[in-house]
Amino acid sequence: MTIKDDARQFLFDLLNTPSPSGFEAEGQKKWVSYVRASADEVDCDAYGSAWATLRGSSGDAGPSVMIEAHADEIGYMVRFVTEEGFLHVTRIGGADRAVARGKRVDVLGSKGTVSGVIGITATHLRDSKDEKVPELHELYVDIGASSRDEVAELGVRVGHPVILADSVEERMPGKLTGRALDNRIGGFIIAEVFKRVAAGDRPAATLHAVNSVQEEIGGHGARMMAFRLHPSVCVVLDVTHATDSPGIDKTKFGEVKLGDGPTISHGHANHVKVVERLEQVAAAREIPLQHESVSLYTGTDTDGIFNVKTGVPSALVSLPMRYMHSPVETVDLRDIERCIDLLAAFVESVKKDDAFRIEV
Repeated sequence: MTIKDDARQFLFDLLNTPSPSGFEAEGQKKWVSYVRASADEVDCDAYGSAWATLRGSSGDAGPSVMIEAHADEIGYMVRFVTEEGFLHVTRIGGADRAVARGKRVDVLGSKGTVSGVIGITATHLRDSKDEKVPELHELYVDIGASSRDEVAELGVRVGHPVILADSVEERMPGKLTGRALDNRIGGFIIAEVFKRVAAGDRPAATLHAVNSVQEEIGGHGARMMAFRLHPSVCVVLDVTHATDSPGIDKTKFGEVKLGDGPTISHGHANHVKVVERLEQVAAAREIPLQHESVSLYTGTDTDGIFNVKTGVPSALVSLPMRYMHSPVETVDLRDIERCIDLLAAFVESVKKDDAFRIEV
């Protein structure tokens, strides 16, 4: 995939902007600024979910399509400050304590970003026999303060979010690696879909590109947005586990390969008619697809969208990712381009009289 200069600048700026769940505003401002030029309307709700609208040629009586991703990332939050000036933390979302020790972090304090590290006792001083992953309450952040008062002087208190300081890079040719690709890469993808659709003939359906907050802590933003917009059909774009690295049992987790195209999920919230349409447009555009099965839930915003009000016909498209919820999340640029192609083709395929409905 060749990313044009303006899109590349937006991509890396968005990916490297801290946006932990509940604190997504700075990233959302950059997303809105980018999509505004292509939109008929942009707006946000009370909790910071943002959306851009392109009105369809069918008018208000025509269908509406929502493409959705989530803006937030996992992280930590200050829970307790010791008399000696160390910060103990709790999790925001599914942060992995197994990779936390010895990492550089940024504390998003009231006076700006404060740099620190999650402490790790030197191997010489640890009893490493039968060593286990530390419990969450055992993690602590060192910001160079020597007292609780010094912590306060730096603008840090209980309740401030903490993120890993790792940035995103194209460290391996054709692949992006870093923190928080889950799922701000989705925000980039839906922004590019919106921009591409807006640059062509106006689609029959009204298009809403929605960048929701708080997915990592329950999918709250997406549920609010589905209630507000109640679209005719929705496609959620998130990441999924690539299972092609060592040590993953495919009999438990299925087979998904990095670079082999986006996945489509089947079952549960995934409406069979929406899935069929995605498969049809993929075949017409020669976009390779991978397939995943879903039993009780998807673990994405799809779960909070499909059953809103009288129901929203929905489907989940996912970008394969290695090493999810780590500082080295890795995706393939080819899969990003294929997701953009697939979602744009889907939006353009929706006609005035389309009804995604199961007749009985």
